Amino acid sequence: MIFITAKFRVLPQHADRWPEITAAFTSATRAEPGCLWFDWSRSLDDPNEYVLVEAFSDDEAGAAHVQSAHFKQAQQELPSHLAETPRIVNTTLAQDGWSELGEMAVPKS
Repeated sequence: MIFITAKFRVLPQHADRWPEITAAFTSATRAEPGCLWFDWSRSLDDPNEYVLVEAFSDDEAGAAHVQSAHFKQAQQELPSHLAETPRIVNTTLAQDGWSELGEMAVPKS
């Protein structure tokens, strides 16, 4: 799987509306056949920063994502709402989903 985490510093005047601004892009990406997840979170330390955690099943799914019409549209529309270029960590993992965090295991009842 391709695992990506990106940090988006949004202009303060757009920060509260970021989920709405990205709604169509998010929905279209989640509907892609190879998208495993595409989840936004707002930083607890900086209300103008959003963290995107996304995963795609393989290289082909990742390539299809960046070549999609909705990705190209987001490339045109989203930067005007940003304070800086997003930062990204991108890696390929030999797994297909989340693993359990054993160090914080919840006992089964």
